[in-house]
Amino acid sequence: MKYRLLLGIPLLILSFTFKTPQGTPSIYPYKDPRLPIEKRITDLLGRMTVEEKIRQLDMYWGKEVANMGRHEAESWSEEKTKASLGTTGAGSIHDLYPLRPEIANQIQRYAMEKTRLGIPVLFIEEGLHGYSGLGSTSFPIPLQIASAWDTGLVYRIGRAIATETRAHGVDMILGPVLCLPHDPRWGRVEETYGEDPYLSALNGVAMVKGLQGGDVSHADAVIAEPKHFSVHGIPEAGSNTAPVNIGEREARSTFLYVFEKAVKEGGALSMMAAYSEIDGIPCVDNKWLLTDVLRKEWGFKGFVLSDLGAIKMSLVDHRVATDTADALAQTLKAGLNMQFYDFSHPGFIEAIKTAILNGSLPPATLDRAVRDILRVKFLLGLFDRPYVDTTLKDKVFHTAVHQDLALQAAQESICLLKNEGHILPLKHPHSLAVIGPLAASTYLGGYSNEEGKAISILDGLRQRAGADVTIRYEQGYVPDPKGATLHRETPAPDTAASALLNKALDAAKETEAVIVVLGEENNIVGEGKDRAGLDLSWQQMQLIKALKATGKPIVVVLSNGRPLTINWVAANMPAIVETWFSGEKGGLAIADILLGNVNPSGKLPMTFPRSVGQIPFYYNHKPTSGHHYVDESDTPLFPFGHGLSYTSFGYDDLRVSPSKIPANGRARISVHVHNTGNIEGTEVVQLYVRDEISSVTTPEKALKGFARVTLRPGEDKVVTFTVGPEHLSLWDRAMRRVVEPGTFKIMIGSSSNDIRQTADLEVIK
Repeated sequence: MKYRLLLGIPLLILSFTFKTPQGTPSIYPYKDPRLPIEKRITDLLGRMTVEEKIRQLDMYWGKEVANMGRHEAESWSEEKTKASLGTTGAGSIHDLYPLRPEIANQIQRYAMEKTRLGIPVLFIEEGLHGYSGLGSTSFPIPLQIASAWDTGLVYRIGRAIATETRAHGVDMILGPVLCLPHDPRWGRVEETYGEDPYLSALNGVAMVKGLQGGDVSHADAVIAEPKHFSVHGIPEAGSNTAPVNIGEREARSTFLYVFEKAVKEGGALSMMAAYSEIDGIPCVDNKWLLTDVLRKEWGFKGFVLSDLGAIKMSLVDHRVATDTADALAQTLKAGLNMQFYDFSHPGFIEAIKTAILNGSLPPATLDRAVRDILRVKFLLGLFDRPYVDTTLKDKVFHTAVHQDLALQAAQESICLLKNEGHILPLKHPHSLAVIGPLAASTYLGGYSNEEGKAISILDGLRQRAGADVTIRYEQGYVPDPKGATLHRETPAPDTAASALLNKALDAAKETEAVIVVLGEENNIVGEGKDRAGLDLSWQQMQLIKALKATGKPIVVVLSNGRPLTINWVAANMPAIVETWFSGEKGGLAIADILLGNVNPSGKLPMTFPRSVGQIPFYYNHKPTSGHHYVDESDTPLFPFGHGLSYTSFGYDDLRVSPSKIPANGRARISVHVHNTGNIEGTEVVQLYVRDEISSVTTPEKALKGFARVTLRPGEDKVVTFTVGPEHLSLWDRAMRRVVEPGTFKIMIGSSSNDIRQTADLEVIK
């Protein structure tokens, strides 16, 4: 009876005609674009039934409203839409990927015209490095984009993704991923911007701003949704969704810092809560995270989405809820807004009604959750301009400009890890052997359209080298379909495998140089593909060792989504190029690097360990984290920030002005950088800071600035940075962010392990 009365009140209100003071009929206030958004939301909330409110917290599958092909919606289904949305509507629709914007418009038209209050739906899709719809522009994976150390590039990529996405009628992208992957065994490393909070924060802000543009109501902007909030990159044993063990100070200094920047500087309007638990509390139930920090401290005005099934995990896996109603009451009170396929639609509705009736979920909490979602829909302009211009897609989708941007992104972000004897670039070769199945791979990386294809390394070399270069390709080995990668899993002798190896050796012997592509097949990298080891497969190691015995010059090209333990390769191969998963133009970019058309300038955004026993191994560790072992080195295989060039750079004349500043002051840091080689090149100048004495422990060094500088042979440029409170502050023993008086070591160099110039900066009282 109580519930039926609740439903009846808004219906009674609607029975009266809304009129202006002059008595003439008018639109309801929530439909009036002249009114402030908060007033429109308040009016709309007052007209909604409990079920209509609950529906706004729910997400529907694309297959529930459209006729789907393999991945994309091929046509709208009025029957399905009516059965799903009815007259009450829905919060969002995911996994739709409309092939034509008309499909999104048809669904939206039903929501606007056939539901009681005409509340638009929110279309949400994936787009970490390109809108995941068929035919979209596919950029390098985020880990590779971070290797460019170029936030302007990241911003332009975000603009391209947003433009292609919104032209399909899609309003929101599930990204960027702002986790800090301190354990490379975690399968989702490829989705991140690397291990460092400063670099990741700047890239995150650039991507959020790129996606959201100057105004999210415009036809070239979408809502950005940083994830996974908050500490998701250090799960126990590198296992996705595993518990996270961290203190508040460390979380605030690193993992939370990245998200804070995305909200306060980027203006992110959505957030995804992580699967994991922190100190015994699932992130979806963590009021301190979702309300106290996110909303009250940072001023977040958007809505929080569950990760897929994360609320249900509180009930099934974390076991902190007694039933569905309890799980939903806990998460909504903590500050979450929308489920992500957690529970069936009827079950979701009934559980929230139950929570309201039993008093575990106050009606005001439900209203707050709905208000946040409605606010985003109003900001997007969906109430006033609900339909996409259907002519936009042909104008902005996969344009030549976007394709050129994808090529530039790949070229800037490829990292030259080793070049002994200056074997690279390959100057005017007459014949090349290209070895390994990954050389022919067209894999784009995780969260790309499954039907999309990249230009392979092999095809890129063929296109760039031209007809004057003979290229012989051999597979060399058969990848293990089960993904076995450990050396102990040595396969039994196989005649066919031996034949493949012998063909590869013959190709090597008959050509001038060998390019062998090693790394990770897509069955062992990506979400849900965590690894216990980081070695190359037995088959790859057998191949590379046999190729070395030929005595031919060998270039190893890595194709992978995480750092790998490639000790033997690093010790025995003269040239190593890290290409990650380079996007649709990757093969061309890699060929440009190998042939010398482009001088490499990428720098590693993650440390390469020598063994899994060193993990976690990140450069900005605390002083007592020495990694001292009786059976392993205490140094990384390749350090954070490392990346070589075909030229060389010198550093001198580091200056700090003034050398003494107050706690709220700023200092100008300048250094001269010279191109000491004989070709033009781009150096990424890196600024690190160490707090010499502090009230709490701080890292040995921490990145606080970087700049890409392009120099002609013999050219010199002055690179400047500004260091202030943001770069020098810490969370003290009272959990306050402060700048403490004392000495700060200023370090500038070419990588975290290649510091060229140092000076002191004094903070005085």
